[in-house]
Amino acid sequence: MARFHPLVVSQVTQETPDAIAIGFSVPPALRDEFRFTHGQYVTIKLTVNGEELRRSYSICSSPLDTDGFRIAVKRVPGGRASTQLVEKLKAGMTLEVMAPMGNFTTALDPARSRHFVAFAAGSGITPILSILKTVLRTEPGSRFTLFYGNTDMDRIIFRDRLAELQVQFGARLGVYHILSKGREQDALFNGRITVEKARQLLARFVSDGMDKEFFVCGPEQMMVNVSEALEAAGVEKKRIHIELFTSPVTTEAKREVAHATTAAFTGQAEVVVRLDGREQVLRMTAKGDPVLDVAIDAGMDVPYACKGAVCCTCKARVVEGQVEMDMNYALTDEEVAQGFVLTCQTHPRSARVVIDYDQH
Repeated sequence: MARFHPLVVSQVTQETPDAIAIGFSVPPALRDEFRFTHGQYVTIKLTVNGEELRRSYSICSSPLDTDGFRIAVKRVPGGRASTQLVEKLKAGMTLEVMAPMGNFTTALDPARSRHFVAFAAGSGITPILSILKTVLRTEPGSRFTLFYGNTDMDRIIFRDRLAELQVQFGARLGVYHILSKGREQDALFNGRITVEKARQLLARFVSDGMDKEFFVCGPEQMMVNVSEALEAAGVEKKRIHIELFTSPVTTEAKREVAHATTAAFTGQAEVVVRLDGREQVLRMTAKGDPVLDVAIDAGMDVPYACKGAVCCTCKARVVEGQVEMDMNYALTDEEVAQGFVLTCQTHPRSARVVIDYDQH
């Protein structure tokens, strides 16, 4: 199971007035644990005013880079963790960091030629940048198109880096900025990324006959809009990769999952939780708190970050019994079929349940 490790901050770069990039030095003993795949994230633990906070931030560097890894943090209005990091973090400080996780990725093959298409908004560019750099360096026959939404030019995270990559990769990389306060003559590049705008962008810039993979990362409404446009265009679900960077606020994109539920269960359950080779029995009710919260209250050091079904830090496997998840934005259909759940959303639906965190 993933644990937090102290990592030294090697670099802090101001990307915009509200966003920084953070570089980490990884000691030799931890390099295997901190190997990552393009599109993954790490979870950081810090203390703000005496309270422990955990936040997940996507990796913006490529796994092909050899100088540690970098993440990006954008200050969120009222955000305690992001504000402390953006305003106070300096090189040489140490942060508690969990090993990389996440499914916002796809396998690459140097022999293939594909067209990768990404929609991002705000700090949603962070995992997209990792994917973009890795794709273009790994698959020389592939190309990449990025549609990137922001408020204005000054809020574009990695603006200079994206421009450098366009020069480096030429016609293989297309970057199109859509600004909500923009004043471009072409209205397609002004405003927010709506369903109609996404449809028009696809029609104008993604009409070739190459095999395609789509990545969408940003606020929920943008994700919903782009997903609707892709569905209308007939794109197969397996070719669409989606990552929310905040907890959902609507139910439009909600992925409800009932794992092995055969009948209503309203009684008390015995939930056996396996963690680090040990077992602890929890007594739970069907309509009470989810497994994660009950385990924390019982003093178990279970992994978690968002508690909102967005990350998969609290992922575990159901090896016995029946459960149900309220929401799932992080696990793939294949993982759900294999019995994996997000324990922050999981409730027992049988008298006995066994959940194993060690089978991650």
